[in-house]
Amino acid sequence: MIEIWLNPACSKCRTAVSELDAAGSDYVVRRYLDEPPTVADLADVLARLGLEPWEIARTADARTLGVTLPPKASGHRDEWLRLMADQPRLIQRPILTASDGTTVVGRDAESLARVIAAG
Repeated sequence: MIEIWLNPACSKCRTAVSELDAAGSDYVVRRYLDEPPTVADLADVLARLGLEPWEIARTADARTLGVTLPPKASGHRDEWLRLMADQPRLIQRPILTASDGTTVVGRDAESLARVIAAG
């Protein structure tokens, strides 16, 4: 089973869903704008990705939202997590997690293939 965090208006998200369907993958959809991840959810996903919050942030969207981003430094990690939980539009999409824990930001064919194989 795969969980996909998506925004249905996003073309990369629609591509990911198409790839999951084509592969016959079992998946559940989390519309993360309607059901924002908690700080704990984000911390868990980031740990599995091996990334920091600012590495999956949509910084251009911060300007649109009128949000001031914290410095990209470990001392500000918690601020980033709270901000992204409060403003889920800042989160890169789609994020997919397979039942074995494999997690990717599915913006390219290789990442999608990796999570589909693990799913």
